[in-house]
Amino acid sequence: MNQLVARAILEKAGHRVAVAGTGQKALKLLEAQPFDLVLMDVQMPEMDGFEATAAIREIEKRTGEHMIIVAMTAHVMTGDRERCINAGVDNYITKPVRSQLLLDMVAQYCVKPSAV
Repeated sequence: MNQLVARAILEKAGHRVAVAGTGQKALKLLEAQPFDLVLMDVQMPEMDGFEATAAIREIEKRTGEHMIIVAMTAHVMTGDRERCINAGVDNYITKPVRSQLLLDMVAQYCVKPSAV
């Protein structure tokens, strides 16, 4: 549900969005095309967001590039943000997704989409 909400918010704001339901699918998408930002759900089947982030960071060691990764999680307990940062993400946003917070987070890292 949060994927659908986030996608709708971002597309309405003019961003192009690709959705991957698993960490493995996220890695395949990243191999196939460039992205400005990854919103990484921490809780995904097959390969969770932390494992996928670790795999991306390993690839970066070879390429010398850096992918911005923002963790999306329902975990809001003390220390959860630090856990995400320690896992290699650049920033952290909590679920349920709130429109303005999501758009502000994306704006920190991405150029605002131009009107078409």
